[in-house]
Amino acid sequence: MTQNLIDLNFSADNLAAIDAAIANLEAELTPLRGLDPDMRRDLTKMGGKSEAFCRQAVAAFSEHAQVLPRNFDLDAYRGDLAALDALRPRRQRLDRLQELLEHSEMALGSDLMTASLEGYAVLKVSGKSAGLDGLREALSARFRGRRSEAPDEGADPE
Repeated sequence: MTQNLIDLNFSADNLAAIDAAIANLEAELTPLRGLDPDMRRDLTKMGGKSEAFCRQAVAAFSEHAQVLPRNFDLDAYRGDLAALDALRPRRQRLDRLQELLEHSEMALGSDLMTASLEGYAVLKVSGKSAGLDGLREALSARFRGRRSEAPDEGADPE
């Protein structure tokens, strides 16, 4: 194998601990809310500049609560900001883990494809006299319908 970008070996205990940690996160994060695509599209969004505005507004409204309408729930408003401040660093840590998972999955897939293509190339040449026609034919199914093109050595579109 000429490529080995990553070498992962998880024991059963490692996988059980990971699964337990994920289950614990899922249990602790049950209050999170999913939004359908239409709702996400229609929501008023808060970007960087808008966040600064919201933080200033929280401070101003807290100092001058008497000017707010009676139905304005200042405590819930402050609570939303506190929840955002609590949630964001955890999301950032999970985003980083998600990125590492995606990159590791990509590296493993690349290692597998590269090794498979190397082995298949050798099998096409040396397997002819070894009684491996059936195996070679089964592996060639990946490239059927692509006779006019070179075999794809990059990402698998399927």
